Amino acid sequence: MQSIIIGANQAGQRLDKFLHKYLPLAGNGFLYRMLRRKNILLNGKKAEGREILSIGDEIKVFFSDATFALFSGREQTEAPPKTGHETAVPVPHTGRNGRYAVSLKEYEAAYTGLSGIGILYENEDFLILNKPCGMLTQKAAAGDLSLNEWMIGYLLAENPDFAGDLTTFRPSVCNRLDRNTSGIVLCGKSLAGSQYLSRCIKERKIRKFYRTICAGALSAGASMEGQLVKDEARNRVTISKVQASGASGEGASIHTVYSPIAVTENYTLLEVELITGKTHQIRAHLASVGHPLIGDY
Repeated sequence: MQSIIIGANQAGQRLDKFLHKYLPLAGNGFLYRMLRRKNILLNGKKAEGREILSIGDEIKVFFSDATFALFSGREQTEAPPKTGHETAVPVPHTGRNGRYAVSLKEYEAAYTGLSGIGILYENEDFLILNKPCGMLTQKAAAGDLSLNEWMIGYLLAENPDFAGDLTTFRPSVCNRLDRNTSGIVLCGKSLAGSQYLSRCIKERKIRKFYRTICAGALSAGASMEGQLVKDEARNRVTISKVQASGASGEGASIHTVYSPIAVTENYTLLEVELITGKTHQIRAHLASVGHPLIGDY
């Protein structure tokens, strides 16, 4: 039997959503069947799965060790880490390119192996980091070490008991930068922090500025709009003029604003604000008007 006491990073979500995180390899039918048969109880009572969890709620899962290991995605070869009254086991992590296992050793390896990361600000909900050039913000495939793994490794080094929360909540970066772009990355340490930052980004309450050097002299700022069309097979994009009102066609609308900071005869140091944020937007938009980024292969 597994007993889980709901904490701040698990509260506020539906019971069935929580169970999917706690037992990621169990299907919907299986979980709802276990709820009907009272093999999963909420505060000692039968539950339907639609209940909203609150801090202090207790979930009891009456599975054998073998069944739990099967649906949690990790063999229980040792006692699982604990946080307070909660018993938790790290489970497979889902990334942009599919599901892969993430162990505590991988977080430690990222924290000790990656260098050049600066902590700009931290409180109980947020962690704001300075990502160096050449580092992934999030892993793209199994085996990658990224800023996201470093961040979790840092939190575990500061508080080893935090491992208990990783079954159902993983701190995460809330914005991404390209591997070869350095700059600020916002991270949510808590569920409340992650939700707040994500909401601010979605509602455009956070403005994104970049600095780069482009070819040619740009003596005045400008606001550029257009349509960005991506060739997935070649990983390249092209820019066309904004379509007439009501026109249809492929491509995503983009809006880029730039201001010169320093200008020479052949180069300009620009501050660029992304009004929209699309893949390759800055390099493609500036190249389309004859001012490609210096060093952009």
